[in-house]
Amino acid sequence: MEESIIHDHLKLFAERGGEFLVAYPDFIRKAMNIKMIIFDWDGVFNGGYKGDGVYSPFSEVDSMGLNMLRFGYEMLTGKILLAGIISGMDNKNTEMFIRREHLDFKCLGFKDKNEGLQIVLNEFHTKPEEVAFVYDDILDLSVAEQCGLRFQVRTDASPMFSEYVKSHNLADYITAQSGESHAVREVTELLLASIGKYENTVESRMHFDPKYAEYIGKRNQIVAKQYLAARRY
Repeated sequence: MEESIIHDHLKLFAERGGEFLVAYPDFIRKAMNIKMIIFDWDGVFNGGYKGDGVYSPFSEVDSMGLNMLRFGYEMLTGKILLAGIISGMDNKNTEMFIRREHLDFKCLGFKDKNEGLQIVLNEFHTKPEEVAFVYDDILDLSVAEQCGLRFQVRTDASPMFSEYVKSHNLADYITAQSGESHAVREVTELLLASIGKYENTVESRMHFDPKYAEYIGKRNQIVAKQYLAARRY
């Protein structure tokens, strides 16, 4: 797909309120280089609410986006995009999502998220510049400063944090949507647009054609590797 067409697609996200902190050509170059995507959980897949009887949920909207993203990268590279969660907490919904979506790894209960990053980089033989990271708050910054492509999920209540992220070059894009308004779907569609595979993935999934059937068969064989933090807090 011509780069000018991809630029037009990226403009759609800017028009909806997304903030690109790097030029479009640099964003596209980074997106093309990605081999792994890591997500924080609370505040990214949901609003981050906690409490007795409150379990951090996920949505079908975000699930579909992530599935299409991994399919799109398989179309681009021949390999399913590595995907996993690094979170300071552990809950049943996170585990359910990881199993259902056949993610590659889970680092749950990691208060020092950099520890989780180093583990998965080593285990999957991946370089930091080949990782996309989707996050929302301060405890994620040690990972964000190392990764090749960083997405900060918008939280309008923390303008000072967003300014800190911008001034310290800790994000390449700030989402228009919050975690509870499907920021993950925004990120996944943006990445698909950036690699020129959005229409291909939609059409293939819509018809459940042989390409998608082959992909989903391979994806469904993946069982997440679990890693434990060296220190329990």
